[in-house]
Amino acid sequence: MNNKNNTLDERVKESFRQKTWDEKLTKDSWMVFKIMSEFVAGFEKMTKIGPCVSIFGSARLKEDHKYYKMTSEIARKITDLGFGVITGGGPGIMEAGNRGAHGLGKSIGLNIELPFEQHFNPYIDNGYRMDYDYFFVRKVMFVKYSQGFIVMPGGFGTLDELMEALTLIQTHKIGSFPIVLVGSEFWGGLIDWFKSSLLKNGLISEADLSLYRIVDNADDAVAHIKAFYEKYDISVNF
Repeated sequence: MNNKNNTLDERVKESFRQKTWDEKLTKDSWMVFKIMSEFVAGFEKMTKIGPCVSIFGSARLKEDHKYYKMTSEIARKITDLGFGVITGGGPGIMEAGNRGAHGLGKSIGLNIELPFEQHFNPYIDNGYRMDYDYFFVRKVMFVKYSQGFIVMPGGFGTLDELMEALTLIQTHKIGSFPIVLVGSEFWGGLIDWFKSSLLKNGLISEADLSLYRIVDNADDAVAHIKAFYEKYDISVNF
């Protein structure tokens, strides 16, 4: 670590001497307009797409993987219900979701600018390729304009999107909508931890365990979405 002989307090003070508060505040204030522009552009486009289901999962899974193939099947069946499909717009599970919906229903991609990966897959409909710099703006679009989440196996990003939806429903910031976790062999450990650590220590309630459904095939995933909307109206989430 540089300046290891200096105290932490001295290094903190030095960092702010190098860049004054006024400069930082000006930069942060102007950032608001960039954020606002992403929200405005997203709202204007997403309000026109109609009911959709978002599909999440790893960008790293290839087309010969069983979950890639299952994702395409789920997407095809989702379009049979009259829903469009929203993904993160990139490769892997995102590509599989757009691929399954392409030519059958709306196929939307909400891409995020990353320094080391992420490019639009070729199965997104013209006019529905949207770029975002900010993860939090992108997550608002996923939640606000989705009537359900299909969550395939994935990494930190997939977990982030799943936990965002669970938190918003649990805290009644949005109405309940179906969340389907596909692959009990993958999600089983996490669900066991929910029960053995979170529930056991009183950090969630028994009712919170009903906010999601775990399935192992495309038919069951789509059936859960279908059953939900046979009982409830379709609307934007907040």
